[in-house]
Formats: sequence, C-alpha cells, structure tokens
Amino acid sequence: MKFIAITLIVHRPDPITGVQESSHERFREVVDNALLAEELGFDGFGVGERHERPFISSSPTVVLSHVAALTRRIRLFTAVTTLSLLDPVRAYEDYATLDHLSEGRLDLIIGKGNGAAQRELFHVTPEEQWDRNAESYEVFRQIWRQDKVTAQTRFRPPLTDAEVWPRPFQQPIRVWHGSATSKESVDLAARYGDPLFSANVTNPIEPYAELIRHYRERWEHYGHDPADIAIGAGTAGIHVAPTSQGALAAYRPVFEANLAFYKQAGLPVVFENLEDFVERSSALIGSPQQVIDKVHRYHEQFGHTVLHLHADAGGLTVAQHRASLELFQSQVAPVLRREIPDPPFVWGPVLPAPPLTQESARV
Repeated sequence: MKFIAITLIVHRPDPITGVQESSHERFREVVDNALLAEELGFDGFGVGERHERPFISSSPTVVLSHVAALTRRIRLFTAVTTLSLLDPVRAYEDYATLDHLSEGRLDLIIGKGNGAAQRELFHVTPEEQWDRNAESYEVFRQIWRQDKVTAQTRFRPPLTDAEVWPRPFQQPIRVWHGSATSKESVDLAARYGDPLFSANVTNPIEPYAELIRHYRERWEHYGHDPADIAIGAGTAGIHVAPTSQGALAAYRPVFEANLAFYKQAGLPVVFENLEDFVERSSALIGSPQQVIDKVHRYHEQFGHTVLHLHADAGGLTVAQHRASLELFQSQVAPVLRREIPDPPFVWGPVLPAPPLTQESARV
C-alpha cells in the first residue's frame, strides 16, 4: 500500500485558538508539510484546487513546482484538478511544464470540482459541468499522447492539427479520477481504464463502497482486465497516539470546534459526536493497532491500494501532528505495506520503453 499526504490549503482561523495565519504563513506551512512528508517516507504529496473561500489552493501547479524544487523523491499529486473549469490546452501546458521540472514525479487526480462560487466565477452552470469535465479530459488526454491534435469541442474553440508545447516528459502522465458521490466520474475512469480515487471523507463507508463496486462493474463492461484496477481512498482525519484514550483526548477539541463551525455555517452534520465520528467515518483516530484494523476494514470493501492522509495539523498542535505522522510511519505504515498490495503499476515516472537495439535483441 502507498500513502500520500494531501492538503486543500484551507485558510480559516485555527479551530482551537481562533488565530488565522496570513496567506504567506499558510503557504509556508504547506511547503513545510511537504518537506515533512518526504522526510517521513510518504509516497506522495497532494495539493487541491479550489477557487473560493476558505481555500487558497487556486494555483496547484505553482505550489507543486515550488515543492518539486525542494524535494527529490516524493511523487506530486493534484487533488483534484478541476478540469470542468479549465481550458484543457492551458492545463496541459502548465502540467507538462511541472512534470518536466519535477523529473516525471507528477500524478493528476481530476474531477469536476465542488462549490457554487467557483462555478459562478468561471461562468459554468451545474447542468454543463459534467460535460465540460469529460470534454476537457478527452482533449487533455489527446494532447498528452499526440503531437498534433484535432478536436471538435463545445466549450472551447475547436482544434485542427494543433501543436501544444512543451511535449510531455511522462508518456503519458498517470491520471486518477476523483469520485465523491456521482457515477459520471466513475464511468469516465472506467471507460478509459484509469485509476479511481474515492473522496471517502464526508459520509460513512456505504455510498463510497457502492460507487467503487460500480466502477469495477463498468471497468469490466469496457473490456479491461480486473487485475489492472487501482483504487485510492481518502480519510476524514488522522491522529495516531500510543493509546486510544490519548488519541481521543487530543482530538476531541478539534472535533467539537469543527462541529460548531459546521452548525454555525449551516453545513450538514453527519456525525454528532466524536465517538460516532471515529466509529463510522474514515477518520484514523486511535492507537496504531486500531488504525491498522480500520484500514483493513475499509480495504475489505474498497480493495484500495493507495491511502491519503491529512497533511495539515487542522487544529492539533504542530508537535501533536508531527508525532502522529511519525507514529503512523513507524508502526502503522510498515504493517499495511506488508499486508496490502501496491497498485498494479510502477510508482515512478511513466516513460517510453528504450528503443530496441541489435545488442538487446540478441539478449
């Protein structure tokens, strides 16, 4: 199993102290968390894309380019690239450039995106968002694979023998499809034989498990080998401590502050208390063995081989969060790596096979 740390770069007051960092301090924190993720041995670091409050993750390519310059090993993820809001040609140019600068360490997770404010900002209606997402992905995919592209498009000017530069480093880049509640993204992923990343954050396990079952069914419907399926899944929070009592005590103020925020903002409340949140959500809060057991329970339903954890402290102190991630990497991750398989592809740059020479042909 592989593990990636993800941030959506939420920018609101700390749920415990009420202090809000400046934008500059928040970006510095994101970079520090990326460096920590590499130091601790995480396999990937992801940055979301949102174009509305309370997020400042509107330019993931810029953030990830800076992270790429400061790291050497960790793979870089978008979580998610909102292709429904973007021109696929411009998105390709940005991500191809980032992929070169990172030496082929880039994976994309794409999705239509959420939030009415960002739709209004880009003049995209809810009715057309799925069609935009599918069209943009198809054009993006074509550009990555072909030197010249012709495409009859609805949502941007059509392309005729268009050349888009730079040409790719990875050939092609790996694209995951982010899925939260809808079958459209699941079907798009299955149609093209692409991996799926389940949000698995807001609700109990059942709706996510149902979508993953649908993905597997559609995968086979489109004629793909079930052995090639790769699924990732998110988590609703993390705090690993030596004892379950210690983990609950440390996380309780965070949960209660977030619960108050949701109620004040008029957001739906799914889990009314911490114990229910720990039991029925995907949050990994407890002792190392409890966290191992919970990931296994989810794996039985999902069959996932990649897991994302929160890169941000999110109300815990920096020291608490670091200790939690260190404990995860020292006592949880080694067990899960041993007991749950990796995705069915190489966790590295997707590069073309070297040309066949006479010498290699004789071997």
